[in-house]
Amino acid sequence: MLSFECDYTEGAHETILARLLETNMEQLPGYGSDHYCQQAKEKIRRACGCPDAEIFFLTGGTQTNDVVIDSMLRTYEGVVAAQTGHINAHEAGAIEHSGHKVLALPEHQGKMDAGELESLLEDFFGDENHEHMVFPGMVYISHPTEYGTLYSREELRRLSEICRKYQIPLYMDGARLGYGLMSSETDVTLPDIGELCDVFYIGGTKVGALCGEAVVFTKQNMPAHFLTIVKQHGALLAKGRVLGIQFDTLFTDDLYFRISRHAIEMADYMKEGFRKKGAEFYLESPTNQQFVILENHRMQELQKEVSFSFWEKLDEDHTVVRFATSWATKKENIDRLLELF
Repeated sequence: MLSFECDYTEGAHETILARLLETNMEQLPGYGSDHYCQQAKEKIRRACGCPDAEIFFLTGGTQTNDVVIDSMLRTYEGVVAAQTGHINAHEAGAIEHSGHKVLALPEHQGKMDAGELESLLEDFFGDENHEHMVFPGMVYISHPTEYGTLYSREELRRLSEICRKYQIPLYMDGARLGYGLMSSETDVTLPDIGELCDVFYIGGTKVGALCGEAVVFTKQNMPAHFLTIVKQHGALLAKGRVLGIQFDTLFTDDLYFRISRHAIEMADYMKEGFRKKGAEFYLESPTNQQFVILENHRMQELQKEVSFSFWEKLDEDHTVVRFATSWATKKENIDRLLELF
């Protein structure tokens, strides 16, 4: 059975596994205070161009979004996101469970429009009754988006400008950040993100790690006693070394970027193969997620030998499905997929 279901079906890059094995019997302090975590943080600071960044390692994306958003919002504030944003659509109400409302804006191929964000904020503060309403306390975006699309540097700059005007943080979900940074169609760099976002995370779970996300607070704005807040959420990993060693490895010799580039190359190869087969794309994604429209009967036939993701019903006879490549995708598996397609 071929699998293109998602980008975390494999375990971890062999270099990470080797480092975990090499360091396995070292006796190290817990909760992220070991020297591997400190080394990883310093490497990430250099890569981001943020020498004063405060960094914290968490194990998963939903957990990270929940902890970061809850810690940065006041009790009466909500978070603005695109309607298709992960926190609004695929996190089982985790943000609402923490006591904060997700304030959804229309999506444009997964992205938030800066003009619509500005209108929302203007309308809110222009309403004489806004003291009785949920305040928009921060803005959430993901890069790449749920549809594999990317913000341009100008789009990020505009969102950042609006957030600073209203003194609310801009938070980027970077679960697949490596794949966005390595796309041939992006003009956004990691230092750009460090400059324009107030907080973001570098995804490891989907980019070569067993688990782990690196939260980067770029403006010396980590909430006070953040470790304690993380523990209150049940999210503090005692063996923090597991995360530190992985990110130390990912940010050594550009491993994170090299394996992300591989995923993009495989996605481009798959996309070209689909085109030659006459496939119809739901949208143009420049990253590792490719969305194809299939007739329902064709989808059911293909599912007998290939695992991929249902995305949404297009109409009575057609479905949008997703094929995802990753750091571990093999060219020969794509060739086999194209034979079956």
